[in-house]
Amino acid sequence: MLKMENRQRIAIVTGANKGIGLAISRKLSENGTLVVLTARDEVRGQAAVKKLQDVGVKDVVFHQLDISDPASITSLKEFVKINFGKLDILVNNAGVGGVELRSPTTLIEGDSESLFAAINETYEMSKDCIDINYYGTKAMCEAFIPLLHQSKSPRIVNVSATFGKLRFIPGDSIRKELQNIDNLVEERLEELMESFLVDCKEGRLKENGWPDRTFSAYKVSKNAVNAYTRILAKNYPKFIVNCVCPGFVKTDLTYNTGTLTAEEGAKGPVMLALLPDGSPSGQFYNQTEPTSFE
Repeated sequence: MLKMENRQRIAIVTGANKGIGLAISRKLSENGTLVVLTARDEVRGQAAVKKLQDVGVKDVVFHQLDISDPASITSLKEFVKINFGKLDILVNNAGVGGVELRSPTTLIEGDSESLFAAINETYEMSKDCIDINYYGTKAMCEAFIPLLHQSKSPRIVNVSATFGKLRFIPGDSIRKELQNIDNLVEERLEELMESFLVDCKEGRLKENGWPDRTFSAYKVSKNAVNAYTRILAKNYPKFIVNCVCPGFVKTDLTYNTGTLTAEEGAKGPVMLALLPDGSPSGQFYNQTEPTSFE
């Protein structure tokens, strides 16, 4: 087993070899947490851990993880179970935008409109976006809930986005279902995701009430993550489960058009990961401030 201090918190951060995930890993470690930094690419993940260690950040270890691969999730689960026997914090940061840039294109830092005008979306990209952002996050939660039950203060932080607000879903009936958290269940949420993908493939997004163009799958996936966060909070009252928009951060996901640094974007997720017992659960935060799901 890996060496850990008595009562030390154990955290997993997904998509953590760069950007916000790397900054979250650093800040958690600096707050006394042993962090399992994960990434799809083993070479890049190991390099990220060495980068942190070179500047004096301790208690960070690497494990390969592809959240769209069940075998990869199982491998990580066994690693954590064998070495630590519990998990205290799960930060679901890994995600994709579901778009690609047209070429040639001109992007302006801090100008989201220049980004919106330069993207292209296909069905394949949209499916990948839903599979990773929603189903991957869900698979991670399902896999690690048993180990979170072994913690005295279990925390789940789902990194979302302003696009995850309900106002970005045009259809009244879809929006109302996502909003009605007392009656919404995981099975229905998955049915909605499948309906979106069918409508995306058949070119019926607009007529059936889905966001059309401009990060459509990303908006749907983050709305699903937000709804799932609230379902988890309802189903696991002993956990503290929240979602957070880190802000418009300058990362690969925003093609470096953001206005915040990765360190600034990490503040909200880290705050939620370290919330004291008795804190609110099932909430949505914009950086470090509570915000509406609407």
